[in-house]
Amino acid sequence: MQTFIFGHKNPDTDSVCASIALSYLMNEQGKNTIPKVLGHLNNETKFVLDYFKVKEPDYLNDTKVRIKDIKYNKKAFINENGSILNAFNFMQKQNITAIPLVDEKKLLTGFVTLKEIAKYLISGNKDIVDTSYENILKSVEGRAVLKFNDEISGNVMVASYQSKTFQDEVVVSNDDILIVGDRYKIIEYAIGAQVKLIVLTGNHIMPKRLVKKALKYKVNIIESKYNSLETANKVILSNKIKTINMNMKPFSINAKDYRTDFISLANKVGHTNYPVVNSKNEVLGLLKVTSCEDYTKQKVIMVDHNGLEQSAIGIEEAEVIQIIDHHNLSSIGTNVPINFRSMPVGCTCTIIYNMFLEEKVAIPKDIAGLMLSAILSDTLVFKSPTTTEEDIFVASKLAKIAKVNIDDYGYQMFKAGASLKGMTTREVIDQDFKSYSVGNQILGISQIMTLDIEEIEKNIQEYITKLDELTMGNYICSVLFITDVYKNGSYVVYNQKSEGIIQDAFNLKQVYEGVYIDNLVSRKKQMLPALLEVIEKKV
Repeated sequence: MQTFIFGHKNPDTDSVCASIALSYLMNEQGKNTIPKVLGHLNNETKFVLDYFKVKEPDYLNDTKVRIKDIKYNKKAFINENGSILNAFNFMQKQNITAIPLVDEKKLLTGFVTLKEIAKYLISGNKDIVDTSYENILKSVEGRAVLKFNDEISGNVMVASYQSKTFQDEVVVSNDDILIVGDRYKIIEYAIGAQVKLIVLTGNHIMPKRLVKKALKYKVNIIESKYNSLETANKVILSNKIKTINMNMKPFSINAKDYRTDFISLANKVGHTNYPVVNSKNEVLGLLKVTSCEDYTKQKVIMVDHNGLEQSAIGIEEAEVIQIIDHHNLSSIGTNVPINFRSMPVGCTCTIIYNMFLEEKVAIPKDIAGLMLSAILSDTLVFKSPTTTEEDIFVASKLAKIAKVNIDDYGYQMFKAGASLKGMTTREVIDQDFKSYSVGNQILGISQIMTLDIEEIEKNIQEYITKLDELTMGNYICSVLFITDVYKNGSYVVYNQKSEGIIQDAFNLKQVYEGVYIDNLVSRKKQMLPALLEVIEKKV
C-alpha cells in the first residue's frame, strides 16, 4: 500500500518541498511513498518547483476511509444470464445471502437474495423455462447430444404417462421441453412434433436411430444422470437468475464513497448487503454491513505540522506512521507508537537533510534546490528569529549541490512569491492561513510576504471585512501579517473586534489597521506566542 506524505493545509514552500524530498529519500530506501498537497500552491512555491523543474504533487482531498478500503467480497457478483442453481451454489460457496447481477459489460442490472430464490422455489411458476442450453446442461450435469439453439424457452413437460396415453392425449409442439425416461415411443413422437428440447433421464443413452431423426427435425437433446423428478427440478433451476430479479435498480455504493456515509445509508435503508460499483456502474463486489469494521487505513506521514486542525480532512481516520516537524507540539494523537522527529530548527527540510546523511543517500541537484528553497523561505533568508546555525550550515551545503547563490536566488524567490497580481482578497488571506485552537475558540493567523505594501493598503477595508467574516464562527481573532522580508518587519491587519488583543499582544501605544511592527517576522516564535498569551487570559 502506498504511503502519502504531505504538509499542512494552505501549503507553503517548506511543507511542499519537505514532502517531495522525504518521499524521494524513502523511495530510494525501497519504500512506496507519494508526496501530496492539501491545497493550492502559492506563487513562491510554484516558482521554486518551476525553477528546479520538479512536478507539482497531486492534490489530496482527504484521508477518510472509503468503501475501497473496506474488505468487501470482490468475487460476489454473477452474470444475469447464469442459472438460478448456479447463483444459489455460488452464494453458498461465498457465504452470502444476496448477489448482484451483471450484464456482459459487468454493469449492475439487478440484485437477488436467498429469500427471493426460496420464494420462487415455493410459489414460482415451475412450468416455464427461459434459459440457455448450457444452463440446462450444467444444471442436470448432463451430456450434450444435439444442440441447435443457444437459447431454450418453453413449457416443461414430464412424460409420466403410458406411451399410448401420452400420444393420444398430450399435444406437444416446438414450445415444449420434454423430460422423459427410456420411453422411446414417446421420444419418437416428440421428435416428430419438433419439440424444443428432450432431456433423457436415468443415465440412459439415446438410440442412434432417434438421434438421427432428431438431427433431421433439429430437436435439441441432453442426457441426464438423474431420474425424471430430480431432472425436472434441476431444469426449473436452470432458469436465468434474471427471471426472478425483483430489484432492477438496487441500492448500490461507489467504491469511492466514504465509509461514514455508507453507515448512515445502511442505517436508513436497513439492508444487509450492498453492491459495490465504480463510476461506470461496473460491479466490483458485495459489501455486507457486518464487514464495514474490517478496513485498511490510509498510511500517511505528516511533515511541517502535527496538529489535527492543520492537517488533511479525515486525518483521524488515517494511520499516521511518522511525523517530521519543527513546530510546537499540537493536538495530534495516535493509537500506537510512531516515529516522531522534531527539532528546534527554522525549517523541516533542515531535519530531512540530516536524514539523508544518516541514511547515506545522495541528494540530487533538484531535491537540494527544493530543500534550500524551503530553508530560505522559512527563515526569511536567515533574518527570522527561528533561524539556527544548523539551518545556515545546511543551506550552504545544499546551495553547493544545487549550484545557486543564496542571496541572488533568495531575492528571485521572494520577488516571485511577493506578487499579489490577479489574486482576490480571500485568496491572499488563504494562501498561508493557519488556525489554532484556544479552548473552545479559534485563533486564525495568515502571513504573506510582499515587497509592495501599497497593494494591501489601497484595499485594506476589503481585508478587514474578510477577517470580520471569518470571526463570525468560532474564531476569537483573525489576523493578517504582511511581512516585508528586506525591511524585516510586518504590517498588521485584523478583524475589528481584535484591536485590544493586537495592542496588548505587541505592546503597542497606538494601534490601527495596517500598523507596522519592526522586527516582527516569525509566526512561530513571535506572532503566535504573543497572541496566545493574551487570548488565553480572555477565554
